Amino acid sequence: MGGSSILIIILLIISILIQFIILSKLNKDSFDEKILRQYFDNVQSKIEAAFKDEIRRIREENYTISFQNRQEISQNILGMTDSINKQISSIGNLQKDQLEIVTGKLLELLKTNSEGLDKIRQAIEEKLKQIQDDNNKKLEDIRATVDEKLHTTLENRLGQSFKNISERLEALYKQLGEIQSLSLGVNDLRKALSNVKTRGVWGEIQLANIIEDLLTSEQYDMNVATKKGSNERVEFALKLPGKDDMQKYIYLPIDAKFPQEDYQRLLEAFDLGDKEAVEEARKLLEKRVKEEAKTIFEKYIDPPNTTDFAILFLPTESLFAEVVRNTGLIETLQRDYKVIITGPTTISALLNSLQMGFRTLAIEKRSSEVWRILGAVKTEFGKFSEILEKTQKKLLEASNSIESATKKTKTIERKLKDVQQLPQEESLKLMENVYDDVDETA
Repeated sequence: MGGSSILIIILLIISILIQFIILSKLNKDSFDEKILRQYFDNVQSKIEAAFKDEIRRIREENYTISFQNRQEISQNILGMTDSINKQISSIGNLQKDQLEIVTGKLLELLKTNSEGLDKIRQAIEEKLKQIQDDNNKKLEDIRATVDEKLHTTLENRLGQSFKNISERLEALYKQLGEIQSLSLGVNDLRKALSNVKTRGVWGEIQLANIIEDLLTSEQYDMNVATKKGSNERVEFALKLPGKDDMQKYIYLPIDAKFPQEDYQRLLEAFDLGDKEAVEEARKLLEKRVKEEAKTIFEKYIDPPNTTDFAILFLPTESLFAEVVRNTGLIETLQRDYKVIITGPTTISALLNSLQMGFRTLAIEKRSSEVWRILGAVKTEFGKFSEILEKTQKKLLEASNSIESATKKTKTIERKLKDVQQLPQEESLKLMENVYDDVDETA
């Protein structure tokens, strides 16, 4: 509408200009400038008036059109609002009905879960109590059995060992008394033993009697070659326990020597009271003893097949006392030839000590058996402890499952408080998650 009015005004101006041009050509010479200016002023006034009228008319038309458009838009908005309100009300009613159905199902499900959890908890508590009672009973039985076996075994074996030791000590005391009685007739025996071979045999017999009285036949060998690659045989060799299981025993060589001539010469010098003869006889006796010790060292000592020392047995107490009187000689024999000098009394004490050592070793071996039994019991206890730990883990897993189900139930209850304020899509999504959690718990 406004565009057509403007077009008319423009055409009017153009027609006026065309007329003006035509008139100016026709009357160019006679055309008055004043009249022309007046004419243009009139035209301009008319154009301005026409413009103002047209603008006012356009404004009125625009106002009318705008008012009509506003009324039409308001009516459309009211219609849409009524339609939306009706749809929202319908959706709300539908959502309310669905939520009431879901709430009823959830309450029923919660009630069922609560009853099931109560039954599971009660069954687990009963099972736990039963397991604890069984475990306590088994532990008491095992403890009683172990105590009884340990007490009986240790009491019997230790009692028997102490009894044997007491008997051996009593026998030792008796033998010491007998040896003291026999020492009274040493001088007579010395005079009777004039033959060298007889003296040697007598020394071996005396040593054999002492060894046979104090040791068993399994604890020594007679006339045995103790050095590898040598045929020299020692009179007696005690069997001592080896360092490990691969070496069952090693030999302790014992050889009897009786340097009667040298000792007799010393006694005669004492009877005469000749100091020089006494010193000379002692030197000869020491030399003879060193030679015998060297022979024993070279022929019989062979570590590790034997001990690193040997024993030289002197069959009379008086001869033994004279030899050990010289402490320097004893140290030389032990240092250079690894030989220990013994007499009838000291060899008996030494053999009794070894016998006690054998019995102590036997007790230790028996004790190791007891320790092995205890080790087996400890192993069984370890297995039983592992079973208890596994049972405890299973019970903890069941307890954690119950606790997890309880937490999920409480979570559902908290979410149900605000369920009416959720949109329909979020509500449906939430319910799907709840059903998935319930299925996983079951």
